[in-house]
Amino acid sequence: MTTGLSIALIVILSLLTLSLYKNNNLRAKANELLQDKNNELQLAKEKAEKASLAKAQFLSTITHELRTPLYAVTGLTHLLLEENPKPDQKEHLNSLKFSGEYLLSLINNILDLNKLEANKVELEKTTFHLKKRINDVLVALKKSADDKKNNLHLEFDESIPEKLVGDPLKLSQILINLIGNALKFTQNGDVFIRVKKIKDASNIVHLHFEVEDNGVGISKKKQKSIFESFSQASLQINRKFGGTGLGLAIVKNLLQLMGSRIQLESQLGKGSKFWFDIKFQVAEQYNESTSPKNAALSIDYASLENRKVLVVEDNKINQMITKKILEKNQMVCTVADNGMEAIKLVKENTFDVILMDIHMPGISGIEATQEIRKFNKQLPIIALTAVTIDENLDDFYRAGFNEIIPKPFKTEEFFEKIYRTLESQKLPIES
Repeated sequence: MTTGLSIALIVILSLLTLSLYKNNNLRAKANELLQDKNNELQLAKEKAEKASLAKAQFLSTITHELRTPLYAVTGLTHLLLEENPKPDQKEHLNSLKFSGEYLLSLINNILDLNKLEANKVELEKTTFHLKKRINDVLVALKKSADDKKNNLHLEFDESIPEKLVGDPLKLSQILINLIGNALKFTQNGDVFIRVKKIKDASNIVHLHFEVEDNGVGISKKKQKSIFESFSQASLQINRKFGGTGLGLAIVKNLLQLMGSRIQLESQLGKGSKFWFDIKFQVAEQYNESTSPKNAALSIDYASLENRKVLVVEDNKINQMITKKILEKNQMVCTVADNGMEAIKLVKENTFDVILMDIHMPGISGIEATQEIRKFNKQLPIIALTAVTIDENLDDFYRAGFNEIIPKPFKTEEFFEKIYRTLESQKLPIES
């Protein structure tokens, strides 16, 4: 009897030991497999990060390479349009100007989307006048509407508080893309922009935005992919209407950043309606019109006459264009081919302002500015650059720049920044 129990216990213990051994083996194999998977994931993560960094660097480089000749195209076009061309020449020049602006818009859209997908875009909080913002967008798009013989209609809920707090620039970007998209796919039709208040509570207002058109519409099948990057309804649509399919992807990403989402209702051949809901804080004090950054500045061109400008630029064509634009407005222009020459000229001469390129052979524009700041802290220096400025702002200001003008630029904005910079100088300029 005792022997039988002993044998039974031994068998049970053996089975338990065997089971435990197998379980340990399985656990060890599972842990080993898990470790391998973790290593694979870590490698994949590192690979993705490297690819993302390489993509960002590539875009930064290619953007600079595209913007530099594009500055020559738009700059020369502007100069030729100011020289009283013949009617047929003017038509060709306007076409060239449009093409240049379109290419710049494409470059900016690609960069915007890249920054959004890389989570490098942050929301700002400023006070703004919503209805004024929307009207500014409609004014900017009026020519596009007229070209396609479309009518723009704004239906605005007047119970919406006048003063809101949020990111007006990103809201404008969303509306420009949505309304611009509606205009592009509508001919001899109507585009309605509706803004309604859903509710307001605890100093927060919830708003509903709609953009509706009676254009070509979007099929049910294509509605699923229309918000993806580089997506369009069809190849035929692309050939007929142009565009890259980036606008709606930017809208989608911007709204996600703002805690909202874009929605669509469309019927092929009858039109489309895009809408989103978004909330804003109600402002206590409205200061957009008085804020120096937001204020539209009237340029006193007479005060710019005979002002001495040092243009630091290694590209000969860009030198010529910038010099001609300045001299057409009676400014006195000196050109330096590189940073070292600029430092020498500043030591030996008196200038009212420097326009400094960033990418140059030898020392960069940032390094040249840092050297100039060692002996002259008051002379206004403006970065005139084709690099993507958003990610480099801190570097520019730390180096001692007063302002930044991205190339290509609109001439009025160019002179506005020069005028604003000169006007903000309280102390006399020393050499």
